[in-house]
Amino acid sequence: MNFPADLRYTEEHEWIKIESGNVALVGITDFAQSELGDIVFVEIETEGDNLEENDIFGTIEAVKTVSDLFLPVAGKVLEVNPSLSDEPELVNNSPYEGGWLIRMEVSDMSDLEKLMDADSYKSSIGH
Repeated sequence: MNFPADLRYTEEHEWIKIESGNVALVGITDFAQSELGDIVFVEIETEGDNLEENDIFGTIEAVKTVSDLFLPVAGKVLEVNPSLSDEPELVNNSPYEGGWLIRMEVSDMSDLEKLMDADSYKSSIGH
């Protein structure tokens, strides 16, 4: 399992990575994609929306289940990863790179401090 140190993590298994300024990428962790199994569909219809921390911003569908996706911090959904409509399996194959879910504008950068670092996240899932 991969737990990049430059990301922050949530208890719901999302990660967030600051790209520049207050713009960040959000996805699900390697652990989450392995637990879900083969991902067949990603539905995110919140592009352009301002959402609060822990609001549901979409769903991810695997062969046997559908899971809600929770926003790690408050902000605006700027973009949905366009590759996922044709290749949802990118979330399985590259959860931290090609399989990112959304690009967002973070409302308050200090909210990131409330999230777990890689070591804390590893401990929370028993790794």
